[in-house]
Amino acid sequence: MATSSLRQLDIFAQIVASGNAALCARDLGISVEKVAQDLASLEMRLGYRLFDEISGDLRLTAAGRKTAEAMTLLSQGDPENWSASKADEPEAQPASQDERQSIVLAAPAPVFGRFQEALAAFEAANEDVAITLDLTIHLAEEAAAALREGRVDIAYFYALGEAADLPSRYGWSEQINLYAGNDHPLALKDSVSAQDLATLPMLMMERPNPLRRIIDAALAREGIRTGDPVLETDNMFDVMTILREGAGCFAAFGPLARDLGRLGGIRRLALERSLPAVEVRQAIGSRAADGSAATALADYLFL
Repeated sequence: MATSSLRQLDIFAQIVASGNAALCARDLGISVEKVAQDLASLEMRLGYRLFDEISGDLRLTAAGRKTAEAMTLLSQGDPENWSASKADEPEAQPASQDERQSIVLAAPAPVFGRFQEALAAFEAANEDVAITLDLTIHLAEEAAAALREGRVDIAYFYALGEAADLPSRYGWSEQINLYAGNDHPLALKDSVSAQDLATLPMLMMERPNPLRRIIDAALAREGIRTGDPVLETDNMFDVMTILREGAGCFAAFGPLARDLGRLGGIRRLALERSLPAVEVRQAIGSRAADGSAATALADYLFL
């Protein structure tokens, strides 16, 4: 069975292909409400909007178009999951691909969401540069392999400090926080201790999810224990629903944590001891020589 995250990506691919939520729902044999729900869950995980609106004929946002292009490239190596994404053809470029310098930028999708406007500005100012996204890199070991093999030029990744054997520079930190429904007993406490966390039932992302892996590693490094998971899912709509019902708590960082904190019926726990922060780091491949477009882009993203 496909995981929740793959189902959501497949719906995104199908909705890009059809250009209409109702047609997508008909083709997949599900309701329009289910399409909208899964799309909203995916956008919450990514941290940015994919479409300007969900009703009528759909228009991709600039970030949505980049994501569709990245997923189309991914499908070339994984036809089973993205065999016919039929994403919109890229807009005509002022120069042919042979005449343009290609930069492959790898970043977790939520990180891409943070500097999507900067990328667009860099491309607009450098018409001889074409930036391709790789949204499959999340952790240090994945970034190291992709850079070593020459598959990417710049890699952003999640880490718990400087990674061994991977020279990188610190970008920013994203605090891990815990969230629960407003009426959860711990949400009503002025201070939640480590002892409270030790038996706390948890909602968690699926085990292969890189966000789950980095959260687990961060908590383990600090010796922080929580209770067993009562649910493991990448479907954020399910997480929100169960949080509001008071069945457990959920750990998150970055844009996902930001969006959870804004939702009605959900509250960030007042922890006595802060949870670890996850670092976002940037590494550059050896083929990106000083003065190249790749190094210029890497520096520009730090401005």
